[in-house]
Amino acid sequence: MKSPTLMKRDTVAINLIDVEDRLRPVSEAGINSLIASITELGVMKDPIHLRQLKTGRLVLIAGGHRLEAARRLEWTEIAAQIWTDVTDDWARLMEVDDNLAGAEMNALDTAVFLAERKKVYEKLHPESAAGVFKGNQHTGNVVADMMSVTSFAAATAEKFGMTDRHVRRMISAGSRLNRADLQQLRDAPKPVTLADLQVIAKSSFQGEHSYVVSALAAGSAKSAAHARAAFAAQSKGIQPIVKDPVEDAYKALMALWARAPKAAKRRFVDEVQSDLYDILNAPQSTVTLADGEDAF
Repeated sequence: MKSPTLMKRDTVAINLIDVEDRLRPVSEAGINSLIASITELGVMKDPIHLRQLKTGRLVLIAGGHRLEAARRLEWTEIAAQIWTDVTDDWARLMEVDDNLAGAEMNALDTAVFLAERKKVYEKLHPESAAGVFKGNQHTGNVVADMMSVTSFAAATAEKFGMTDRHVRRMISAGSRLNRADLQQLRDAPKPVTLADLQVIAKSSFQGEHSYVVSALAAGSAKSAAHARAAFAAQSKGIQPIVKDPVEDAYKALMALWARAPKAAKRRFVDEVQSDLYDILNAPQSTVTLADGEDAF
């Protein structure tokens, strides 16, 4: 098999570049940041990377945000480095490393890219893959998998300045997500955290996994842990307890009031007496406690 060969070119016509099968979509924040930088500096700092297929077609390897920024700036050409004799695995690894090294990514995308990097890394470095290292008859597969992850994690941690533990946690989380999961989680109203991803990775079967992902995507659970607990309760026929924020606040105020010394209570009343006056003189229908009871 030939090694990838770099053919240096100054510029490439943007309309000749194909973009396909990317690990993540470009982000508006990333594009706008690049446009601002290009506008200020007058140049794009780094070229994009392309692979030339045997048919002559040019396909993007790395630089999705740079390419989109150039298009929005209405450039007709862009600086590029073109590679030939490129395998799919080599191209994917370059895409992953370009993003991990240079792009600002959230926890979700970082986990996905690291999991993908491990998969490609082991194909390119079979000596590091699970199954090469042998344990005994009871621990063989477990030892092999641990050695595989440890080998990759150490190499990746050193390359990108992460800790081994952080890399392993990200790999575990990212490896459990499929394309449908990614689409849902990227559309979630709140950013998905590493803690959420770790809970998803621990989901024991497909029904639970799908439930947790859907709950996060819909915004019906504030975290994956809460979604998983709700799923477990429903599986046992237990209706989840719906908390009343007004009741919770009322109980918290009463608890603080009960513990406060008399001098503090007097100072508090002096401080909020105008608010108390407004509440006391408001129409009864607008001032209620939980369960619809009148406040006064």
